[in-house]
Amino acid sequence: MRLGVLDVGSNTVHLLVVDAHRGAEPTPQLSHKSELRLAEHIDRHGDLSREGADALVKGAIAAQEEAEQLGCDELLAFATSAVRDAGNSARVLKRVAKEAGVELNVLSGEDEARLTFLAVRRWFGWSAGNLICLDIGGGSLELAAGADEDPDVAVSLPLGAARLTREWFSEDPAPKSEVGALRAHVESVLAEPAQRLLVVGTPDRVVATSKTFRTLARLAGAAPSSAGPRVRRLLTRTGLTQVTSFISRIPSDDLAELDGVSVGRAHQTLAGAVVATAAMDALGVDEVELCPWALREGVILRRLDWLGGG
Repeated sequence: MRLGVLDVGSNTVHLLVVDAHRGAEPTPQLSHKSELRLAEHIDRHGDLSREGADALVKGAIAAQEEAEQLGCDELLAFATSAVRDAGNSARVLKRVAKEAGVELNVLSGEDEARLTFLAVRRWFGWSAGNLICLDIGGGSLELAAGADEDPDVAVSLPLGAARLTREWFSEDPAPKSEVGALRAHVESVLAEPAQRLLVVGTPDRVVATSKTFRTLARLAGAAPSSAGPRVRRLLTRTGLTQVTSFISRIPSDDLAELDGVSVGRAHQTLAGAVVATAAMDALGVDEVELCPWALREGVILRRLDWLGGG
């Protein structure tokens, strides 16, 4: 069957169309994203602005039309942190349903972590042993740990790269004092959840997903996306230190010119590096391995399991 997955995140609205069958690897037919930066359209009252809601409706309409043109049997549409945390999310969801004909399912942070973990487990298989999975989004950081397909611990924290950039940095590049203050904040928030993950057991593999980790890994010398999804990509703690030192000194416009850095997310990269560093330190790991599958694939896999009675 052909499934469309519409992922309304804090940075992008991403439509992924796959031909999928239970027990087989989902085959991508289309991947199209629009950068809406919804996390940056949250006003001082905590609501999604009219401009942000307008952009979301427009993106949902375009995705629905594209899914229909490609003959999707079903469109699985979900929203994450930016919509979940908005004070006016109920009104925005009603508007998207009415004007775009798309029913957005708002995932909890824990569900995000669990579905991402499922995708990582399926990608690496049982031989990967005890896994810890990290995903830095625009609005939140998801963490999960376990030895099965459903993690023993799944946590979501308000440590997304877009959120932290908006709340902690006043300039571009950010002053050292602000970076230091953010680092202390992130370390404090992560301390207890990291211990909960480690109680599950010593990880055999620590895996990172998300555009933020891919960008940091690429800046540290990992293979480009053109090398394909099956090339092994690592981000070491040493490499992350070097990257962080470099990006903390240059404005985002210059950073966006580098291979692997998107224009729309360049200004968030430093905050993402701070979170990645604190997470690796809290877990006591020297490297993370990148996984090309994440939340969208997890949604697809869970749907196929459900259709197959699993």
